[in-house]
Amino acid sequence: EASSSNKALINKFYTAFAGGDAKTMQSCYHESIVFEDPAFGVLTGSKAGDMWEMLLSGPRENPDVTKTLTIEHSNVEATATSGSANWVAHYKFSGNPVENKVKATFEFQDGLIIKHTDVFDFWVWSSQALGLTGYFLGWTSFLNNQVKGQTNGKLAKFVARKYAPAESSLAEPATAKDGATK
Repeated sequence: EASSSNKALINKFYTAFAGGDAKTMQSCYHESIVFEDPAFGVLTGSKAGDMWEMLLSGPRENPDVTKTLTIEHSNVEATATSGSANWVAHYKFSGNPVENKVKATFEFQDGLIIKHTDVFDFWVWSSQALGLTGYFLGWTSFLNNQVKGQTNGKLAKFVARKYAPAESSLAEPATAKDGATK
């Protein structure tokens, strides 16, 4: 039955998240995935999976978060076409402890997640993660747009490194037909 397989898919996604397994998380997404949350805004296609990979990629990308991240999910529900879950992330952001309570909703197509929307209180998150700046400005679109700009900038750099051609230090110089080095 589709509702039980969709419920299993949501559980698979969050079990992988809790285990730091971005590849399995990505495998739960349809190639035309649309992801949205307050920190990144809308991400489509491979960018959504790349975002999870970046968040779980280790100290280079997230020195505080990766060392301290714990994920718990609950209240998983699903029908043949949609689903939902609650999840809580505990981690440190710039040294500050964060407990982010998230409500996730899903839509399914072809046995995969085609739409994933995470909703959380940005002011509560920014108050924890950013201290006084978040407390005083977390309710403003200015700070929300600043955070989206920073998170999407980090994601763009991560994607550029991930998909950059591997450089070889042993590359042979190009030679002309007569054997002369160009």
